[in-house]
Amino acid sequence: MQVVATLSLKGGVGKTTVALGLAGAAQQHGVRTLLVDLDPQANATIALDVGDTTATATVADVLDDPRRSVLRRAIVPSGWGEGLDVLVGAEQTERHNHPDPAAKQLGRLGRALGRLAGGADPGREEPGDDVDTPGPYRLVVIDCPPSLGQLTRSALAAAHRAVLVTDPTMFAVSGVQRAFDAVQAERQRGNPDLQPLGVLINRVRPRNAEHEFRVAELRELFGPLVFSGVLPDRSAVQQAQGACVPIQSWDTPGAREVSAVFTTLLGRVLRSERRPRAATAPPPTR
Repeated sequence: MQVVATLSLKGGVGKTTVALGLAGAAQQHGVRTLLVDLDPQANATIALDVGDTTATATVADVLDDPRRSVLRRAIVPSGWGEGLDVLVGAEQTERHNHPDPAAKQLGRLGRALGRLAGGADPGREEPGDDVDTPGPYRLVVIDCPPSLGQLTRSALAAAHRAVLVTDPTMFAVSGVQRAFDAVQAERQRGNPDLQPLGVLINRVRPRNAEHEFRVAELRELFGPLVFSGVLPDRSAVQQAQGACVPIQSWDTPGAREVSAVFTTLLGRVLRSERRPRAATAPPPTR
């Protein structure tokens, strides 16, 4: 089971769009996937059209108590169809976003996801843990909030790869650098399996001089860490999200262009699952 976090420490760059696009590509290619909505805004849960969740648990409950029985109640099928489930997001998740969490708090999400992969904590099973959990999943996509508190750090502590999402603006470089530093810090703190998969630039407009300059700047500073394909700024993305359907099923030229980038991203994610861990050199700093 490959766990991928979509990460940005700058709001409004389309981090949830990338999480949804990657999940949609996985579903389209028959890769059973769980999307973990860790952002208290819960936009991914809404876009995935899960319906009424008042009778279910949420990711906030899982972070309170990561037993199998709680996890099972917090995972529901998406409205996008078979093969894609959701660990439901909720505004209450914000109560877990402490700025300086203890190690035990940071480990709860990873512990819960470990149960999906068949993991267990010997001697720590409690009543209700004998309940079957959903799965198996080949891919877990975690949509992180745009801040470096307990929630994002919990995702990095549980993840194998991180996709750093940015846009081509003047604040992009510092945002990507801070996100990269957060990944490196979590590797050193206790998750040596975590690697930055790459930097994905979103909302790029063709023939826009400012965007071309910022894309070139990112490529110069971060080198091969920047994905060769960028996500173009297309209205189809907002239209598909507004209709609560995957971009892969929105039949317009713009949607197909965006979908192709997500298919490439999925391929890179799946290839990284078989790649041995290696040290990642930091990109140059300004």
